[in-house]
Amino acid sequence: MLRRLFGLDRGAEKTRETFFSKIRGLFHEAKAIDDDLWDEVEAILLQADVGVATTEELIGRLRESAELGEAKTGDELYEILREEMEALLVEDVAEKPLLRSDTLNAVLVIGVNGVGKTTSIAKLGAYWRDQGHRVILAAGDTFRAAAIDQLRIWGERANLPVVAHQPGADPGSVVYDALAAAKARGANVVVIDTAGRLHTKFNLMEELKKIRRVMDKHGVDAVTTLLVLDATTGQNAISQAQQFGQSIGIDGLVVAKLDGTAKGGVVFAITRSLHIPVRFIGTGEHIEDLSEFDPMGFVDALFGEGKQGRG
Repeated sequence: MLRRLFGLDRGAEKTRETFFSKIRGLFHEAKAIDDDLWDEVEAILLQADVGVATTEELIGRLRESAELGEAKTGDELYEILREEMEALLVEDVAEKPLLRSDTLNAVLVIGVNGVGKTTSIAKLGAYWRDQGHRVILAAGDTFRAAAIDQLRIWGERANLPVVAHQPGADPGSVVYDALAAAKARGANVVVIDTAGRLHTKFNLMEELKKIRRVMDKHGVDAVTTLLVLDATTGQNAISQAQQFGQSIGIDGLVVAKLDGTAKGGVVFAITRSLHIPVRFIGTGEHIEDLSEFDPMGFVDALFGEGKQGRG
C-alpha cells in the first residue's frame, strides 16, 4: 500500500528532473519577461511531450497574463503556469466512481498489444481487491496464447482468480464463464482482457458487441471500458486513443509505463486532445505500482512541490 502512496511522485520524477525543474529555474531567475523567455519555456514544454496545441495554449495564457498585468514577475508567471496546467487536467476529471457497489461490475480493458494492457489488468484487479471488492480476471484475449499465459501468471502473483480457455476459443464464452463464476463466488468485479488489434477495427467491434451481448444475457448493466495507453510512445498514444474512440465508447484511460522513458507531459496532451479522464497511472513493474490519478497531485509532483509549498 505504501508503494501506491508514492506512485504519482515516482511517475513524475524523471519529467520533473529533466524538464519542469528547468522551467521553475527559468522563471525564478528571469530578469525580463520577453520573447527569449517564452521561447525557452515553449521549447521545454514541447520536449516534455506536452504537445504543440497544449503548449501554444499555455504560452498564450502566460503572455496574456503578462500583458494584462496579472503577473509582473517570473515567479508570478510560474504560479499561473501551474494553475493553468492543473486546470487542463481538472477540466476532464471524472465525477462518478468507476464501480458500483450495488451490482456486478464488468470492466472491459482495451488497447493495442504491447502497451502494458495485461499487466494493467492485474494491477487494477489488485487495486480494487485492496479496496474491498471481490475480483475475477477474464482472459478474453484468446488470439494470443502469450496473453492468456501472462494473465495467469499475474493472477497468481496478485492472488486473483483467472477464468481462461484455450487459445483460439470464443472470447464471448470466456466472458460468459467469468460472469457465471463471479455470481457463483459472490464476486462483484470482473476485469476482462480483450484482443489488442487496432488494424482490424471491424472484427474488434464485432467481438466487443458479442461480449456485450453476453453481458446482457447475464443482466450486467454496470459496464466500464478502460483504454490502456503506453506513456513512452508519446504523441502516438493520442493517435491510438483517437482511433479506438471513433469506434468504442471509452470511460477512462490508464496511462501505463509512466516510470520508464516516458515524458509526463504527455498526460496533458492526452487529456486536452481526448477529453477522456485519466483514471489510473502505472508507475512500475510491481503489482502495487498503480495509482488512482489525482490531477492536482500530479502537477505538484511534476513541479516538485506539495500543496503546502505554494503561495
